[in-house]
Amino acid sequence: MDLPVMPPVKPMLAKSVAKIPPGMQYEAKWDGFRAIVFRDGAEVELGSRTGKPLTRYFPELVAALAERVPTRCVLDGEIVIARDGHLDFDALTERIHPADSRVRTLAERTPASFVAFDLLALGDESLLDLPLTDRRALLTRALDAVAPPVHVAPATTDIDEAQHWFEQFEGAGLDGVIAKPLTLRYRQDERAMFKIKHERTADVVVAGYRFHKSGPVVGSLLLGLYDERGALQHVGVSAAFPMRKRAELVEELEPMRMGDVTGHPWAAWSEEAAHERARLPGAPSRWSGKKDLSWVALRPERVAEVAYDHMENGVRFRHTARFRRWRPDRTPQSCTYGQLDEPVRYDLAEVLGSGA
Repeated sequence: MDLPVMPPVKPMLAKSVAKIPPGMQYEAKWDGFRAIVFRDGAEVELGSRTGKPLTRYFPELVAALAERVPTRCVLDGEIVIARDGHLDFDALTERIHPADSRVRTLAERTPASFVAFDLLALGDESLLDLPLTDRRALLTRALDAVAPPVHVAPATTDIDEAQHWFEQFEGAGLDGVIAKPLTLRYRQDERAMFKIKHERTADVVVAGYRFHKSGPVVGSLLLGLYDERGALQHVGVSAAFPMRKRAELVEELEPMRMGDVTGHPWAAWSEEAAHERARLPGAPSRWSGKKDLSWVALRPERVAEVAYDHMENGVRFRHTARFRRWRPDRTPQSCTYGQLDEPVRYDLAEVLGSGA
């Protein structure tokens, strides 16, 4: 492979802001795996956000890109999987599997798509130093006749349309909106763009905590919600605290600390079979490796309000929840799944079609 922009490339990133800023180019924020596509003739490589290759995990996408994108180019975009007109991030994570046979089975069962939103090189020319408006014009021209599973991300400079996308596209599984300055050159690994993400709040039961790696202070709070059967299910953690607050939390939560987990809703957490019947902390996975998953049990008496963006499979927070405040006015039993918002469904085909 011999391209004017060679792997690895670390993608340009975005910083979070509360509102959509004016005077920019706006795109939907895709809920998938960020990927840089390198194509040089018959060779196609997919690079991840960290620079590690993704090529072996998406053989069907490699074949499609070899057929549909220019012979020599470098594209920035997102790998996504759609099911029933909605992005499915869980299906995407299943593709990162060590067994080639499993990867190929899933490639047939849940094929991936690539949504291109930037062009970094074309032919023998690097486009990194061109302004965004020029790169966007070249991208739409280069992929003018592209066909699924390769798409060009819709874009607009109309802030009212961007606000409409922010409100509507979440129902198709999208994350929010990305705003890009019109004169922006491509700056690798820099937060030079802006992201506006959906955020919701939920009242959750604090039923335990893990120690921080630095010592006997709180590393993360373990959060729970009651299901329709009245069972407390582990839904995630809240972990972003200043060091002083971590120490204060140990003292604050001490009255609820249980020396014996007998009677705790998650008492069976160390039994592998128990994780098949309920959501408990400490579930083993290929992501956790040899991490210490032990935790301190608390009587499930305190309620906290946390902010979150996505639910995975409707049962747990995908990302670390952000602690907002204690809710002494709420009872633990009132913290149920029923309080969670469900985005109004929106057809993903309409999102992609709007960029045609």
